[in-house]
Amino acid sequence: MAERLTPEVIRAEVAALLHQSPDEVDEKENLFESGLDSIRLLTLLERWREVGVAVSFVELAEQPTLEHWLKLLASRQPAALDV
Repeated sequence: MAERLTPEVIRAEVAALLHQSPDEVDEKENLFESGLDSIRLLTLLERWREVGVAVSFVELAEQPTLEHWLKLLASRQPAALDV
């Protein structure tokens, strides 16, 4: 399994799909109004599921802001395994 998602990784992935630099993404702005579409959202969703984050398309689409996504994804990180 890949590393945990960090706010920096999430921001960078969203920014890349919006063709922006990470510092240009406004956390409170509606990402659909910024140019994100449902196909790009599905791309993000699949990436995040691959690292074990259980989140649905609807949960992300209902509140399409980076601010909301950062909180939601942080709360859904898989538990770290003690080795």
